[in-house]
Amino acid sequence: MSGSVVRRKRNGSSVVFCRGRGASGSFKETKTPTIPYFCFWLTSHQYFPTLLLPRATNKVNLYLKQHIHNPHYRTPLASLAAMAEIPTISNTTTLKKYLDLDQKGAIIAEYIWIDASGGCRSKCKTLKKKPESVKELSEWNFDGSSTDQAPGDNSDVYLRPVAMYPDPFRLGDNILVLAECWMSDGKPNAYNFRHDAGVLMEKYADQEFWFGLEQEYTLLDSVGWPYGWPKNGFPAPQGPYYCGVGTGKVFCRDIVEAHYKACLYAGLEISGTNAEVMPAQWEYQIGPCTGIELGDHMWMSRFMLHRVAEDFGAKVTFNPKPIPGNWNGAGLHSNVSTKEMRAEGGMKAIEAAMENLAKRHKEHMAVYGEGNEARMTGAHETASYDKFTWGIANRGASVRVNRQCADEGKGYFEDRRPASNADPYQITGMIVETLCGKIEGTDVYKKSTEVSAVEQDMPVVVSKP
Repeated sequence: MSGSVVRRKRNGSSVVFCRGRGASGSFKETKTPTIPYFCFWLTSHQYFPTLLLPRATNKVNLYLKQHIHNPHYRTPLASLAAMAEIPTISNTTTLKKYLDLDQKGAIIAEYIWIDASGGCRSKCKTLKKKPESVKELSEWNFDGSSTDQAPGDNSDVYLRPVAMYPDPFRLGDNILVLAECWMSDGKPNAYNFRHDAGVLMEKYADQEFWFGLEQEYTLLDSVGWPYGWPKNGFPAPQGPYYCGVGTGKVFCRDIVEAHYKACLYAGLEISGTNAEVMPAQWEYQIGPCTGIELGDHMWMSRFMLHRVAEDFGAKVTFNPKPIPGNWNGAGLHSNVSTKEMRAEGGMKAIEAAMENLAKRHKEHMAVYGEGNEARMTGAHETASYDKFTWGIANRGASVRVNRQCADEGKGYFEDRRPASNADPYQITGMIVETLCGKIEGTDVYKKSTEVSAVEQDMPVVVSKP
């Protein structure tokens, strides 16, 4: 869809309607003190598609004439909010009667891949029988030009299945399929970070790496404000929310519980969950897993989190600093252990790892997530973005060694630098590469910095005090 813009002014205020490629669209707003609530309503094309379709200028003019230029013809804000919220929440009762229908022996396989924005995409296909292993699943493809993963003149991107899991949404013998992205020349797609990490994991399998990642995230409402927060305001300061219990201390626990059960049903190594320091912020842990399995399970858990949130009309953000100011950011703390670290006297191996990590601090920070500078300020349980430090039980250091591990002289370390939106394949691959050395044909840092994440979310301007 070609881009176009319609502009209208009222009382010196500008409202800009933008049409862009794909389904996400875009929207910008300048000086809208008099009609702020119309902006989200008008630009959300799922509610008013005529405003965003080609050659819809006449309809836009008519709508502006009726709703903006005519002060007697306005819809109350409460009505707008109610209308905006209805389409975003799944009608699970109605859906269930269709989910219960007999599939006549057919299997639905939902193929899932990682796009250029660091998000998940998926599409489904019908199988005639239940596959016994991932090797029985066929390669598939998609239009990479619609996901910013390929140019339009060479748009086919191939999906190669690497893992499959029971489907917690459709149940039965239906499956979720995790796939890598490959190009027609036989090379991994530019955003396929799993391949190089997998090569490293296989090369150094004798080190018996164990990984456990702590995924923090924030739940937002339909207009992009943290779920449960006062509209255009803030809750009480941080303090009562971490691992909190009770109304006013936690928000959206039903989403967290549903996600937890979905992960367990799918066989993911989810080891726990808890409310975080900032209200509407939560954390769950994946691991311990060996090698590339950690990245696979983490990506599947992210996909499931988004799918569960759909049912509740909530949005999940992995932004490492979603709210500026005196509010905690969100990280992806990465716990790492090798066979040598777990053995008697393993503290020496941990100390040696600290020396290696310090030497490549700059390279690690380059692949540890977008916008991490805003989170790693030295405050709110973070270290400085530019300086590497480590310590025992120190949550203000780049890397923390658990006190029990220090007392026992063996165990693991926690790299606290990765942002919540970082790619687990890049994190684990980079750590293995730094501790064990590069191998020919792979370079996690170089591949990670050859491309940058593409912003694909529709920005929604929210007035804050």
